[in-house]
Formats: sequence, C-alpha cells, structure tokens
Amino acid sequence: MTTTFSAMDRRGWMSLLASADEARLTELWQGYGADPACELLRAPEAGGVMVRGRMGGTGAPFNLGEMTVTRCALSLQDGTVGHGYVQGRSKVSAEIAAKIDALMQTGAADALSAAVLTPLAEEKQKAEDDRAAKAAATKVEFFTMVRGED
Repeated sequence: MTTTFSAMDRRGWMSLLASADEARLTELWQGYGADPACELLRAPEAGGVMVRGRMGGTGAPFNLGEMTVTRCALSLQDGTVGHGYVQGRSKVSAEIAAKIDALMQTGAADALSAAVLTPLAEEKQKAEDDRAAKAAATKVEFFTMVRGED
C-alpha cells in the first residue's frame, strides 16, 4: 500500500506526525536532508490537554482524561507557517512536525511526502494490521447447539 499526501491532506499528515515515534521521525527527517532556516513563532513547549470522548461516537461528550502534548509554531523564510502538535514531551518531534507542516505547504511537498510521510504511514498501517491479526487469532466464536429438548 502506498500512501501519498497532497496539500489537501493536512489533517492526515498532522495526525500522522502527532503520534510518530521520535526516533523514527528524526531518522526520516535527517534522511530527507533539508533542514530549512526558520523563525520560531512559538518555541516547543509541553502542556496538558483534556481528552474528550463520546459513547458510540454520537453520544454526549464526556471528559476521558488528560494527556501531555508538546506544540511548536514556526515560519519559514518565505513566510509559510507550520504548526506541530505531538503526543508526549518531545520538543524535537514538535519542531520537526512544524517544519514538515510548513514544507508540505510548499513545492517540497512531493519529495517530503515520499521521504518522510509515506514511510511513517506504511509503518503505522503495518502495526495496525499486525495488532488486528494478533487480536483475530484469539477470537472465540460462541454458539448454541440445539439439544433436542422441547
């Protein structure tokens, strides 16, 4: 499965970057090779957010709990602004995510997508498939046999 991201898929790449492993994201970013000059609008900072949920996706919202998030905002030299929000306290991941967000809004989107986002998306999909296969292997089918007692 190959995944490609376009400028229309900002929600998709932001979601992918938000949960990416710091070591893997850093490795792919360094492999991309271009680290653009930028001005930090908001230096990476950690904070907490309240996670809300809904029963069945449609019920009344309720507070599920708190989660630590790190955010960063920056501006490239051409004025393009990028934002990064990642789970946990990784300031490095938040800054890389903000740079990727900014670059994905420029002409570098195709090369960056191929070098960083597509491998992350494929690895995430493989992990989800492996988890689903492991869960399916433990599935138990319950049924009732007719015993003929009427």
